[in-house]
Amino acid sequence: MSLLLGTTITISSNHWMMAWTGLEINTLAIIPLISKSHHPRAIEAATKYFLTQAAASALLLFSSMTNAWFTGQWDITQLTHPTSCLLLTTAVSIKLGLTPFHFWFPEVLQGSSMTTGLLLATLMKFPPTALLVLTSPSLNPTLLTTMAIASAALGGWMGLNQTQVRKILAFSSISHLGWMTIILLYNPKLTLLTFYLYCLMTSAIFLALNTTKITNLATMMTAWTKIPPLAATLMLALLSLAGLPPLTGFLPKWLIIQELTKQEMTPVATTIALLSLLGLFFYLRLAYCATITLPPNSSNHMKQWQTNKSVRIPITTLISLSILLLPLSPMIFATT
Repeated sequence: MSLLLGTTITISSNHWMMAWTGLEINTLAIIPLISKSHHPRAIEAATKYFLTQAAASALLLFSSMTNAWFTGQWDITQLTHPTSCLLLTTAVSIKLGLTPFHFWFPEVLQGSSMTTGLLLATLMKFPPTALLVLTSPSLNPTLLTTMAIASAALGGWMGLNQTQVRKILAFSSISHLGWMTIILLYNPKLTLLTFYLYCLMTSAIFLALNTTKITNLATMMTAWTKIPPLAATLMLALLSLAGLPPLTGFLPKWLIIQELTKQEMTPVATTIALLSLLGLFFYLRLAYCATITLPPNSSNHMKQWQTNKSVRIPITTLISLSILLLPLSPMIFATT
């Protein structure tokens, strides 16, 4: 309830103090969920998350106070002072995990459970994204473009050598944040559309992984023994998250590249499209492990044969939507 309350307060407020209050409620609400398992990794993740988010919230409050000091305005859309704009961009980038402020996110996601990781990767990113969209006319284009390209590059490079699925999904999130940020100044609605579709696909994948108890590549290789249909559709959901046509994930990348080309930013569009190929490699590896292969050597975990045949309706609905929404793209883009 506190998570929903904090998110609602932030995205519906016009005053900087109310937006900051919502972010603080969100931070305090998610920390017990991260540290719920009482494992040292979970406690470490909760501590890292608290320190990072507290620093970012303080920076955001300092930014809004600086703007109010010079302009007398506390309205979110009236952020005009250059120093305040720079501080706000930094604060929101820390909250989201944009490069070069991304270090905390993979560690925190790895120390959390799958359900908490889903909240961290989707719901907790909504309030900072909303603040970015609201203040987009005031932000520095060069800084945002640089951070976006760096995020897309780092999300691809760092995901290549990972074996833990949660860390791979964390770097995937950083890469998708780069795509959202690069189009923010030119078409904020497209940023929101990208975020919504990213949340849809990530939710489907996290819930499927939680159902089959997959934590790394070795356990993913035996996922087909538990629920074979879910393993097959998980492969398609992973390829959709990678942005392959004709799956749903291709829609935001297609529209973003089209919009960048319209803005005469063809070199930037080419660069970020090539960088997405790095992410495609580890998505393909995950999809390959999920459906085709068996472990090449003996593993220490016990293989479970047909342990849970029931798949809940939300998972099937989310996976279906994350795979099959591309034909509805004109209607989706029109409604956003």
